Amino acid sequence: MMFRRQKTEDVSVNLTPLIDVVFLLLIFFMVSTTFTKETHLSIDLPEATGKPAVENKQQVEIVIGKQGGYAVNGKPLVNSEAKTLMTALAKESKGDSSLPLVITSDAKTPYQAVVTAMDAAGQLGFVHLTITTMEATRE
Repeated sequence: MMFRRQKTEDVSVNLTPLIDVVFLLLIFFMVSTTFTKETHLSIDLPEATGKPAVENKQQVEIVIGKQGGYAVNGKPLVNSEAKTLMTALAKESKGDSSLPLVITSDAKTPYQAVVTAMDAAGQLGFVHLTITTMEATRE
C-alpha cells in the first residue's frame, strides 16, 4: 500500500511583531532617558620660565599650606578666615599697601585659599602682587 506523502511547508519565524516590539522599546528608552550636557575644559597650567624677580627686603609674604592655613612673614595665623588674614597683613605692612606682596602656596593648596589671600590683599589696597612658582623642569 502506498501512502501519500504530505506536503511539507516551510517553517519560518515571523519577525514583524518582534521588530515592532524592539521599536517600541527604543522609543520608550529614548523618551525616558534624561540627557545631561556636561562640559569639560582641559587646561594645562603654565610653567614659569622667566627670570626670578629681585627679592626685596621690604616685602610682605603670605605662605599658604597644603590644608589652607596661612602664615604672614613666617608667623602662622590662628585660623584661616579672611578677617584674620587682613588684620595680620595690616599689622605686618604697618598700613603701607605700596609694599610688594608675595603669595607662596603649596601645589595641593585649595584654590579658594589662594583667592581669599588675593581678595584680602586687594581689599587692603596692595597692588604689587607676586605669586611664586617653581622653575620648570627641563627634560
